[in-house]
Amino acid sequence: MKMESDLNRFRKIVRGKIKQELRRFIANGDLLARQGKKVVTIPLPRIEIPHFQFGGQEQGGVGQGEGEVGDNVQPGQPGQGEPGEGEAGNQEGKHSLEVDVSLQELAQILGEELALPNIENKGKKNIKDRQYKYTGILRQGPESLRHFKKTYKEALKRSISSGTYNPDNPVIVPVKDDKRYRSYKVVNLPVANAVILYMMDVSGSMGDEQKEIVRLTSFWLDTWLQTQYQGLERRYIIHDATAREVDQDTFYRTKESGGTLISSAYRLAAKLVEDHFPPAEWNIYLFHFSDGDNWSGNDTAECMKILESGLLPVSNLFCYGQVESRYGSGQFLRDLQKHFGEKSDRVTIAQIKDRDSIIDAIKVFLGKGK
Repeated sequence: MKMESDLNRFRKIVRGKIKQELRRFIANGDLLARQGKKVVTIPLPRIEIPHFQFGGQEQGGVGQGEGEVGDNVQPGQPGQGEPGEGEAGNQEGKHSLEVDVSLQELAQILGEELALPNIENKGKKNIKDRQYKYTGILRQGPESLRHFKKTYKEALKRSISSGTYNPDNPVIVPVKDDKRYRSYKVVNLPVANAVILYMMDVSGSMGDEQKEIVRLTSFWLDTWLQTQYQGLERRYIIHDATAREVDQDTFYRTKESGGTLISSAYRLAAKLVEDHFPPAEWNIYLFHFSDGDNWSGNDTAECMKILESGLLPVSNLFCYGQVESRYGSGQFLRDLQKHFGEKSDRVTIAQIKDRDSIIDAIKVFLGKGK
């Protein structure tokens, strides 16, 4: 019990440290490199207890040894503070403590810190997922459901009551009457699935830093949405003057030099939804990242038309993240604000000026609980 209490206290300390440094963790791409299958390794400062450190008796220095007030202080000996000289020390340096945190717990910390509401999903209300729930213990059943602990307990009680138990040779062999088995019932639960369609401008004005900001933002969006749905699919669309569906690695690494027609990405997203993700069965999330440049006002008008008639009616949420670029005009964000204003609660817009703005964008995107 003492060990469990200490472990819980340590976990609380770790959670507190992560919350204090959450903005830095979110903005730091190194955290993604430390990601395992379901665990993220987070470096935290080692917690040190203050203590006295004693030196050698012959060690000199100001305030030690012979001398009078006003005497000149002579330069120290090698090894007494002169950089690059003297023998190697034997004292340990400052280290960080690496702590493994599950993505589930990391998402909970993110939700607590940003006060994110749970999502009200549609799900496949007409499709049921069969799950098996253990409800009790029986005296008969298949060996695959045999409860080891309860079986051993029954065998131990029988052995003690019959006087055959030997403390010096505590061998317990269960007989048929000792065996206990789990009982279960089948529970039908509605399935809730979600798909995220990521869209990104890869034209010449989107540089490596802009793509890294998109990658970090996408990771934290994924981390939160995975806690809300049992099944989560992702599709990736890149566009310049044309759009195409790609895999995740290509999505983050592709760089083009052409112009930008945003409508090409929206048109492809609408086709993917129509072909693969019926809105009655899927929770659909659309995230588009760009620096705000578009080829013409006519194409911007086409984008608004596709959003209003094709994408917004079938999606939970459309989120536009404008990543600031020295080459981008940022006009598309203003066009979205002017066109939709407060009319649609399914359109969410965030301006991501730098890495420190990522956490604010996540709050804007997911704060509605859609």
